[in-house]
Amino acid sequence: MSQQGYVATPPYSQSQPGIGLSPPHYGHYGDPSHAGSPPGMMKPAGPLGAAAPGGMLPQGPSPPGPHQFGQNGAHAQGHPPQRFPGPPPVNSATPSYAPYSPSTQSSYPSPASTASVTQLASQLNAMHINSYGSGMAPPGQGLPGPPAPLFQGLPRPPQPSIMQPGSQVLPPPPTALNGPGSSPLPPSTHRQDGLPGPAPLNAQYQPPPLPGQTLGTGYSPQQASYGPQMAGGQLSYPGGFPGGPAQMAGPPQLQKKLDPDSIPSPIQVIENDRATRGGQVYATNSRGQVPPLVTTDCVIQDQGNASPRYIRCTTYCFPCTSDMAKQAQIPLAAVIKPFATIPSNETPLYLVNHGENGPVRCNRCKAYMCPFMQFIEGGRRYQCGFCNCVNDVPPFYFQHLDHIGRRLDHYEKPELSLGSYEYVATLDYCRKNKPPNPPAFIFMIDVSYSNIKNGLVKLICEELKTVLEKLPKEEQEETSAIRVGFITYNKVLHFFNVKSNLAQPQMMVVTDVGEVFVPLLDGFLVNYQESQSVIHNLLDQIPEMFADSNENETVFAPVIQAGMEALKAADCPGKLFIFHSSLPTAEAPGKLKNRDDKKLINTDKEKILFQPQTNVYDSLAKDCVAHGCCVTLFLFPSQYVDVASLGLVPQLTGGTLYKYNNFQMHMDSQQFLNDLRNDIEKKIGFDAIMRIRTSTGFRATDFFGGIFMNNTTDVEMAAIDCDKAVTVEFKHDDKLAEDSGALIQCAVLYTTIGGQRRLRIHNLSLNCSSQLADLYKSCETDALINFFAKSAFKAVLHQPLKVIREILVNQTAHMLACYRKNCASPSAASQLILPDSMKILPVYMNCLLKNCVLLSRPEISTDERAYQRQLVMTMGVADSQLFFYPQLLPIHTLDVKSTALPTAIRCSESRLSEEGIFLLANGLNMFLWLGVSSPPELIQGIFNVPSFAHINTDMTTLPEVGNPYSQTLRMIMSIIQQKRPYSMKLTIVKQREQPEMVFRQFLVEDKGLYGGSSYVDFLCCVHKEICQLLN
Repeated sequence: MSQQGYVATPPYSQSQPGIGLSPPHYGHYGDPSHAGSPPGMMKPAGPLGAAAPGGMLPQGPSPPGPHQFGQNGAHAQGHPPQRFPGPPPVNSATPSYAPYSPSTQSSYPSPASTASVTQLASQLNAMHINSYGSGMAPPGQGLPGPPAPLFQGLPRPPQPSIMQPGSQVLPPPPTALNGPGSSPLPPSTHRQDGLPGPAPLNAQYQPPPLPGQTLGTGYSPQQASYGPQMAGGQLSYPGGFPGGPAQMAGPPQLQKKLDPDSIPSPIQVIENDRATRGGQVYATNSRGQVPPLVTTDCVIQDQGNASPRYIRCTTYCFPCTSDMAKQAQIPLAAVIKPFATIPSNETPLYLVNHGENGPVRCNRCKAYMCPFMQFIEGGRRYQCGFCNCVNDVPPFYFQHLDHIGRRLDHYEKPELSLGSYEYVATLDYCRKNKPPNPPAFIFMIDVSYSNIKNGLVKLICEELKTVLEKLPKEEQEETSAIRVGFITYNKVLHFFNVKSNLAQPQMMVVTDVGEVFVPLLDGFLVNYQESQSVIHNLLDQIPEMFADSNENETVFAPVIQAGMEALKAADCPGKLFIFHSSLPTAEAPGKLKNRDDKKLINTDKEKILFQPQTNVYDSLAKDCVAHGCCVTLFLFPSQYVDVASLGLVPQLTGGTLYKYNNFQMHMDSQQFLNDLRNDIEKKIGFDAIMRIRTSTGFRATDFFGGIFMNNTTDVEMAAIDCDKAVTVEFKHDDKLAEDSGALIQCAVLYTTIGGQRRLRIHNLSLNCSSQLADLYKSCETDALINFFAKSAFKAVLHQPLKVIREILVNQTAHMLACYRKNCASPSAASQLILPDSMKILPVYMNCLLKNCVLLSRPEISTDERAYQRQLVMTMGVADSQLFFYPQLLPIHTLDVKSTALPTAIRCSESRLSEEGIFLLANGLNMFLWLGVSSPPELIQGIFNVPSFAHINTDMTTLPEVGNPYSQTLRMIMSIIQQKRPYSMKLTIVKQREQPEMVFRQFLVEDKGLYGGSSYVDFLCCVHKEICQLLN
């Protein structure tokens, strides 16, 4: 019925009174500029009602009742509450539209009809959406409600059957889903008269064992026994449409359990994309094309649009009008990683040098010359693609046009034929109109008592001798231009003179931490090569110099101040590497007190825990950005250190925060040293300003990342490295035209490690459409989750977490309800219909909702929550994808002859097996989980011990055992690690031992131990919300 590209319009898609989805304000939590609901509109019933403790998602198998939302967006400063206008109340006795029998469609798509829709039937047994009892049904009972027999309604033309009531469907495979609930009984298909019919073929599904039961042998296969689900297959449940009052009769019926194998699998989506697009060349030559997923390896060829390594969008087709955008509620955003690492088999960026002329730019909007400029009048003028202004071509840049109006030098000029390139900037782009000095690195070591005693100071000093040999340098240069300096501190600061002509380093102490000054200029920042012997001398002496110190109090803000003043005095940008371990309690600016208060958790004041406790750090960050001073902080806390305060300067200056809890030399030093080496060597730009320009009709309105903004357009970064991404949200300010599309240009002005001022330009063209279906077809779920995570984590500072979680669930339901109403073929309300591009949005959204930032857990510290919040704010799409949905690999099925990674499995306990060994990684942590019956030969091969009992779970690196198993596993671990910004510490976990509790939190498809729904429960919850919105 519905061909690819053609969407059958359901009869209710024309907006009728009482059906229209009213536009909620999205992406802005409690922003005063967004008014509340229009009067007379009801808020939709919240999925997270009062029945769920602490605003958590439902714990039982059933979604909770239709409790009203709390005041959405009651903002910290008393802004008016923001509500999501929703549908008018529906009479709970009868549906407000004529009942009809469920549409039946072909049980699996014919080759022609692969409409991009995954349909999930979840016959929410008491399908009378508005008549759920308030509160939650006790687990194991399902929803108390009448059965939903079919009822006679308006006759509809017969269509090929999914499962005609009363008929048994033989292969081809059925795609009937059992409704949600908790009974493991096989479902019975309703016949026309409501009697149980034959069970569908997938009734053999065994439910996962309850906690305490042991799992059977072997982990469950990825798919149910009836083969892979095909695109466009409609998973329907017969007889699930709400009836009239006749529904009220009959005994309550046990609910059916949703088969986890029949709901969309992230692994399946990732593997399908790899199968179709992996290993191929992806050319960026056409507008609005959707790139391969971040999890797919391919070769990207720039042919006029920026590589998806640099820019990914939440959708590659923008709606033409703001009304459409409000209707769909899909955030229009781009995740931009301007310095992304490019693999060696792809072309690095070309550098364009126009000498003193500088880059050619539009006179009106100042956009840089790019493939979107149209040359006219024989090449003498060009029309800007962004603002349509017609500009004269400067004489030095003139070139004739060919027969199709293209310049003859089109393919010789990167800025005319490529999506990404760099310009050498002229003096106009430099501070004070003079060329910048090369940047400097300053190493600042906390030498308080505990750091000396546990050997940390000695470890850092030894390692610095090695890493200073690897300071980053320009490709054509012999040595690095970066100068280095050293400071140690406890409650006073010690500056060191390491001038090359000195026999011994000299120390100068600054005791006035209230007004920090730099006691020496000459000899503080030096060239490492020239001063190598003096520096090594110093690094040998520092641990001994402070060996007898009993000083345990430290300062922190004055340390940053000192580093910034030193860079300012040397008139150069740079980076501070601070190694710190305790709460700064000494008398000084930025002094902090322990304010870790568990009583604030799950209250409206919980947000205070994420805010800095003094404004000293905010103004310090502002000064740092103004002077191009980036701060990277290595934290070694043994107790509360107030990450929310200490981490603010690293976040706002484009630095990185690393945290090693309860640091122990023998266990954690490798992870720390890997991070330090990686951080020093990574590709980085200093003193950067980013500007996003767009074609007319829309503009960038919101920015998330390691950035500072003095105004609404200039994104300022003291530094930006290859792992940092900035997420940008766009809003309409006029209509967009389908023929011209939507254009985005990201320009980053920065100083290279060699001290050259450059402009890095990335261009991207998107489609525009007045059809909602096109918008949904072009979505990218991984980028959507990156945006939702950052906007929610930003909101955490101002809003109650419960409100934020409600907004996320509500927006998920809104996006899917709008698709259902406007783009999907008409079908029974018991079907949850997901756009193909968003079919795993619910599972990822549930992972975000369960993250410890949005949902506190007793074993997670306040510092850990603040830390994770900060990391996510600068993540690119690939990092956020892995962070929220970890990679889980079966190791016991390894093919030692192959170099390919084993196929991942879903993050659920039901996929583990006692005989198995599994590796889990999320970008911060790595776990090797060992089943109690793991094969002894594997244990011998990996650990070089005879049995499970002999394995030492304290090890954080695997021993080098010279056999294929050990080598293959270690190679897999290094492949997973090499693309990630943080070194992942390995934890060995044995089945049924205490540490397994930590590991289980990463099995994100399962129910959380302290709240947070399972994937199946969340799907039911979202489905219920959608039904309420559509009623």
